[in-house]
This record gives sequence, structure tokens and C-alpha cells, in this order.
Amino acid sequence: MASDIRTSELKDPVDVAEYLFRRLHEVGIRGVHGVPGDYNLVALDYIPKAGLNWVGNVNELNAGYAADGYARVKGISAVVTTFGVGELSLLNAIAGGYSEFVPIVHIVGTPSTLSQKDGMLLHHTLGNGNFDVFSDMSRNISCAMAKLNDPHEAATLIDNAIRECWVQSRPVYISLPTDMVQKKVEGERLKTPIDLSHPPNQTEKEDYVVDVVLKYLHAAKNPVILVDACAQRHKVLDETHELIEKSNLPTFVAPMGKGAVNETLPNYGGVYAGDGSNEGVRERVESADLILSIGAIKSDFNTAGFTYRIGQLSTIDFHSSYVRVKYSEYPGVRMQGVLKKIVAKMGNLNVQPGPKPTNEIANEDKKISTSEVITHDWLWPRVGQWLQPNDIVITETGTANFGIWETKFPAGVLALSQVLWGSIGYSVGACQGAALAAKELGNRRTILFVGDGSFELTAQEVSTMIRQGLKPIIFLINNEGYTIERYIHGMDATYNDISQWKYTDLIPTFGGTSENSKTYQVKNKQEAEDLFNDATFAKADKLQFVELFMPKEDAPKALKLTAEASARTNAKQ
Repeated sequence: MASDIRTSELKDPVDVAEYLFRRLHEVGIRGVHGVPGDYNLVALDYIPKAGLNWVGNVNELNAGYAADGYARVKGISAVVTTFGVGELSLLNAIAGGYSEFVPIVHIVGTPSTLSQKDGMLLHHTLGNGNFDVFSDMSRNISCAMAKLNDPHEAATLIDNAIRECWVQSRPVYISLPTDMVQKKVEGERLKTPIDLSHPPNQTEKEDYVVDVVLKYLHAAKNPVILVDACAQRHKVLDETHELIEKSNLPTFVAPMGKGAVNETLPNYGGVYAGDGSNEGVRERVESADLILSIGAIKSDFNTAGFTYRIGQLSTIDFHSSYVRVKYSEYPGVRMQGVLKKIVAKMGNLNVQPGPKPTNEIANEDKKISTSEVITHDWLWPRVGQWLQPNDIVITETGTANFGIWETKFPAGVLALSQVLWGSIGYSVGACQGAALAAKELGNRRTILFVGDGSFELTAQEVSTMIRQGLKPIIFLINNEGYTIERYIHGMDATYNDISQWKYTDLIPTFGGTSENSKTYQVKNKQEAEDLFNDATFAKADKLQFVELFMPKEDAPKALKLTAEASARTNAKQ
């Protein structure tokens, strides 16, 4: 059992749990997600004392998805589970956070240090006396581990874990044994904020890389900028926008980078995803003689099935831990400092204009009547016309993830999706977390597009939204099952079918009333048009649930292309 620090030795004795939650408050967290369990109950008592709010989720997986969505809006999040059964239920969501660079502090209430030392046969264990087996499972999907088994080390371990979570933009794991919750640590440390800054690049090395980049940039005849997810995750959007605006170079985003760039800028050109690109984008990007690639994640769904046709010889990659100029890599040179100096020194560049995306609906899709079914070709440009500045838009893996590529955003729109990890059902939990973060920041509209199949995995998190007084607009796309899977394999297979729920009936079942929620069923273009033109609907002053009926076999063009490529990859031997 860990020895106590003598309280008399401390200038300002503070309980370990209080210290932990006050540090979370310090870095901007206000809502803590999770599920109570007997190994974390005493710790949970400290949450309101630290100025935090307990969210309380329906299950741990949903809590993890919610923490992911919250972190993408506020910059960092926290989720609390109990030992074994609770933390394992969360792991899928934590793996997604690790995969997609989302900073989540995962706190696990564990049995006491004495129980662990004695190998007691406790509930929620494997019955073999091994109390490290579950934390070992988290080790490869956490960028730092902090086991608070000794009060002498606890404060240092907490500060380090939170710093690494922020700096590396990935989940961390903190275990808090029941007998450590009320142990004392030095509260004086709380007067000194955790240093969340990145160490600066070595000046000589950084200047050399900047000069190399500028040499190629000035020589280029038609350079372009391509922005991806890690520009957001590693907090270089200010530097990126300064480069975009001062260079005036044609600028494009990868699907995972959707929302990273102000799409109202005159040099914004659209989404580049190889064969799945917006109209005119693929030709412009692939004809460029130099591509400034910022924060790229070149996964299959982010490249429409690896259909990128841009070579490394024409690419300069900017990342959080290195810069790669063509085939020369410079490790340890972070992109933030490099981008700042490039903007300061670049001067005039050769600029060739790029395409100008719009939310114009194609002529063949413009007809609106009660007989016209809602198609993806019509829906997504129309959504772009309806969106407002600073909206938060969450799209589920599947039709919505690919359809949103065809939507040009107003200024300030934040897009959340899980293109790389792609866990279906993610978006419903993420919507709850994002809507909570939006409420804390001043009630930005939060809008979710989710398919019926994905919704059925995590639907109960809507009850948390209602209980927390959140006001998202949820568009449920009812197209009778798993559309993306149908296009990969098994268009008519029964395993891609789902039960047809009475979806709008779920809102009152989950506690919705006429005062805090409203439901709609929209079956044709005219009904959809009427809804998009409804000013009361657009106000988003209560939770609104829209069941949007769409044809079973209709899908965005980019989804069809990516699914075909995925099927080919799966079939390779």
C-alpha cells in the first residue's frame, strides 16, 4: 500500500481527485463524460467541487464517442469509467481518438492499491490476480499512462498526462485507485498552470527547412495548397489561414480536412479526394507542379480508395513532428514554426486560379414536387444553402460522410467526422459531446446527419441530449440499412438490412416533450424544401429530429467510387 505524504509537509494539502479535476478545469474542460461504477463513485463526488459538470452517459462506448466530439470542439475532453467492464466498453472510442488525433483524458477508477497488491479475487477482474491486464490493453492506444498508485508521484503524473494529451493530441490513460482518491498532494502546484506549449524548433534547422521550401515555392509555376485533418488536430489553423490568404494560392481540402479552411475565401477550390473529388478539382490539383500538403492523412476513405495521383516529387508535407520536402525528410521540425516563417518571407508567388465551388444544384435535380424523391445529388448542395456561419456539422460514416463533400460551407463551420477509424454509430455520441461543447461556448447550432443503420447502434444517447437540455438538429437518413456496405459487397444481402424502427417515436420514449423537442418526417423534395425554408426550424431552439426518407440504392458518387476501390482492396490476394 502506498505511503502517505505527511500533511504537515504540505503548504496546501489537496486531495488527489480534487487536484486531477481542477487541472482538467484549468485546460478548458467543463463537462465530464462517463458512467458511474463502484470503483469511481467517491472520485465523482469531486467533479462539482472543481467547477465541472457530470454528464452521465447511457453506456461507456457512447461516452467515449461523446468525449471525442466534445474534444474536437473544445480542444480536449475527459471521460470516467470503472475498472475492467467499464474501461473495456470504452476502448473502441479511445482507439478512434488515437487513430484520428483526438485528445481525450480517460480516467479509470480501480480497486485499491492494497487489493491489487494482494491479488484479491474481486468483481470486474479476470479472477487471476492480474490487475494490469486492462491497462495494458489501453497502452497501445494512449500516448501517456499515469497510474496514481503513490501520492508522492500523483501530481506530477497527472500534469504530465494532461500535457501529453494536449501536445500530442491523443488520448491518455489515468488510473485512480479507490484508496488514492483522498490522499493528499501539494495544492501549491495548482498556482502554476501546466505548460501546454510545444518546444520550439531548433532555429538553425528550422531556418534551413524554410529556405529549402521557399526555393521550390518560388520556382513553382502553379503551386496549390492541400489541407487535411492534422492541421486542425495539431492547432495550426491560424498559420494555415495566414498562408492561404497571403499567398492567394488555390487551396483545397481532403475529406478529413473538411471545415479546416474558410470555404468563403476566393481561392478556396473544393475537396480533393482523387477520383472522388469535386468537379474540376482533381484536374487542377494533379496538374500542379508543387503541392503544399498540410497535415495529410492519406487513408483509403480519405483518398477515395487510394486514387490520389500526386507524386512525392511535387509535394512538400508539413506535419506535427517533421517536414518532408519531396524525398528529403527533416525530423523534429514542427510545421507551426516553419509555416509562420514561410508566410513572413515568401513574397510574391506564381498564382494560377483554381475552380470555384458553389452550392448550385444540377439542372436535372432542380425539380421540386411532392412526387420527387430526395436524392443525394439534390440534398447536399441544398444543405449548403441552408447552413449558417459557425454551425457544427457532424456526419456519420457512410452516405453522409461522402455526401458532405458536395456541400460548400459558410464561414466558421466546423465539420466532425470519423473518416479514418470509421466506427458506425460514432456520430450520435459525438453529436451529444459537440452539442454540449457548443452550449458551453454560446450555443452554436449543432447538426447531425446519420444513417438509420448507424443510428440504431447508439440511438439511446439521444436521451442524454434531452436530459442535458441540448438542442441539436438530427437528420436521420432512412434508406433501409447499411448503404456503404451494400456498395462494397452484398447489395441485396440480408446482412445489410436492418429492422425498421419507428424512429420519431423514440424522442418521447427518451424523455422528449413538446417543450424541449420536435419531430418531422420528410418524404419528398417539396417537404424538405419547406423545412429548409422554415425560420422556426432554423432557429434550433429545441432538439429537432428529422426522419429523411431516401431511396435504398441511392448514394453520393464519391461513396460509390470509394466502395468499389475498397472492394478491390479487400479482394486482393
